Formats: sequence, structure tokens, C-alpha cells
Amino acid sequence: MTNPVPDASLDAIFRSARTHNKWQDKPVSPALLHALYDLMKMGPTSANCSPARLLFLTSMPAKQRLKPYLLPGNAEKTMSAPVVAIIGHDLTFYEHLPRLFPHTDAKSWFAGNKARSEVTAFRNGSLQGAYLIVAARALGLDCGPMSGFDNAGVDKEFFGGTEVKSNFLCNLGYGDPAGLFPRSPRFEFDEVCKVL
Repeated sequence: MTNPVPDASLDAIFRSARTHNKWQDKPVSPALLHALYDLMKMGPTSANCSPARLLFLTSMPAKQRLKPYLLPGNAEKTMSAPVVAIIGHDLTFYEHLPRLFPHTDAKSWFAGNKARSEVTAFRNGSLQGAYLIVAARALGLDCGPMSGFDNAGVDKEFFGGTEVKSNFLCNLGYGDPAGLFPRSPRFEFDEVCKVL
């Protein structure tokens, strides 16, 4: 890639994009969720480990299963979102490395090393969750990423019997600007960056 993307794209993905708390009553199609994943999956992960595991809750019964584990301040905006994504990560991601990273025995780097597997799964699953947000915005969706839920409860309810652990939630849909808060400040470059 030799040319930067147009300013309008940067606005849509970063500068004008906001975290939404209120949603229009407009569905998100399954085809759009497939397109979202097909973009997200192309972001880099270490050794192509791709540990993210996603659940897209689109029905009210599925969202009601999540509701008991939400902090009260997150319940209404989550129940009204067209889609709630649970972004998790598979602690046994390394079982798939012979397929995903076939040119060396990368599985041996992680199998039997629980600490390394956990930190790799969490780090790279978090990266993939960020890619999901960028991809969603690029496809015209608004996002409401959040913590503020009982991870252990969500893991038992949705990932019971697996090695998948929840990381964060992201409401997806078409935001209602009436629910936006004023934009919070950001650090300036010199406050948090150094060029060495």
C-alpha cells in the first residue's frame, strides 16, 4: 500500500466515530456480520494465532441470557442494540497453529505453557477485538464497546465446557446521535509519546 486512505475514511473510522449508547431500530443483516468478520480476520496476530472467538447476539432471547451479567448502567443500551458481540479468546488457540502457521512447529511454543498461552490469547484476542471495531466502522456500523459485565458469569453462560474466555462486549448497529455524550478529551502527542 503506497497511498493513505482518504480523509473521509479516517473520519468514519476514527475522528468522527463515537461510542454509541442509543440505537436506531434498524437491523444488521447476517451478510454484514459475515463481511465484518471477513475484514477483521485479516488484521495481524502473532504467528497468525487468531484466538478471537465471537458470538453475535441478535435475538432478544440471546440478549436476555446476557442481561443478568451486565452492570445496571449497561443493560438498557445493550438490550436495545441490534447486535451484541461477545469478544472472547480461546486459550487453546495453539491447537490450530499447524493449519494457521504451517511452516514451523508453532504449536510447541504454547502447548504445556499455560502462562504463555494465556497472555498470547488475551493480547491477540484484544487486538482482534479492536480490528472488529475498525472494520465495523469502515462498513458503516456504529459501535458501543464496553466492559462492565461479569466475565465469569458470561463465560459460564455462553462458553461453558470450552477454553474460551470473554474479554469485552461491543454493541453494533446504527447509532442514534441523541444518545451521544460530549467527546472526552485525548492526550496530546507530547504527553504520552517520545521519539527516540
